[in-house]
Amino acid sequence: MPDLDGATARTSPLLQLHGAVEGDAPDTGVAAHYGAIGPEQRDLLTGRGFVDLSHRDVIDVTGPDRLTWLHALTTQHLESLAPGVVTDVLLLSPQGRVEHAFTGVDDGETFRAHTEPGAAAALVAFLDRMRFMSRVEVRETSDQHAVIGRVVDGTRRYELVARTELPSLPERFGPPAGTWAWEALRIADGEPRLGLDTDDLAIPNELGLLGSAVHLEKGCYRGQETVARVHTLGRPPRRLVLLHLDGSMEHLPPHGTDVVTDEGRRVGFVGSSARHHELGPIALALVKRNVDPGLTLLADGVPAAQEVVVDPEAGLHVRRELRA
Repeated sequence: MPDLDGATARTSPLLQLHGAVEGDAPDTGVAAHYGAIGPEQRDLLTGRGFVDLSHRDVIDVTGPDRLTWLHALTTQHLESLAPGVVTDVLLLSPQGRVEHAFTGVDDGETFRAHTEPGAAAALVAFLDRMRFMSRVEVRETSDQHAVIGRVVDGTRRYELVARTELPSLPERFGPPAGTWAWEALRIADGEPRLGLDTDDLAIPNELGLLGSAVHLEKGCYRGQETVARVHTLGRPPRRLVLLHLDGSMEHLPPHGTDVVTDEGRRVGFVGSSARHHELGPIALALVKRNVDPGLTLLADGVPAAQEVVVDPEAGLHVRRELRA
């Protein structure tokens, strides 16, 4: 798991723009907002502007064996990945727990990927140890490349640009939005961030990542047994949930806050939270699977209604099909 609080920030030149307010860890080095939080979200949703995510780490994997090698190591089907296709990838522990998450694209010569701030060093070190006789090279390239976020045709997407292009991007895409706007949209989409919405025990089945970051029909990879077992037997031990927080409360529950029932029984923890321009205050939380989805929970004293992201009965349809 990445140590997001210990990330080394690269200060973006876009922090020099009027109204820019730097974010807190793990999103230091870029703007949290530019003084207009609600309008920044709305502009993004209409396809106007972009988000500076240049604090994220970037790695390059080169060499003729790069895709078959990554295919063998990761949860994703990569050996026949076409150039220009963006894909989400996980590396799991032998027990199936998520250790690394990254999003990448191949250009025919290099697989370039980005990951959480401060996560590249451990990711590169792990991949380096796994090269053996494969014709691959792995290196961090965060000083040369930067990540931005945009909404295109209603879909949030990440893009990689040369770091030297950052100052000119407002002329190309329009005014930038801050990470607070992007985080609100991400949380509303139910997309977890490794290290914020997860802990050291998290498996992909709990996070809604089957299909998007886990290819269910590829061959063996580290941790596959756990993923397959939980998928076919059903009912992962926990589930990611979107919390709709009571808007009458002035504060958002901090990261790591216990999620409890009205009797005070702990059932999970809050990952990330934000104020959405339409939904109001929202958060992602990882809670026990058997918590009634209709139950109102409490997070730092804030009442919260649940919206299902991961079905409590996830996998049972597979179990029924196997019995048929």
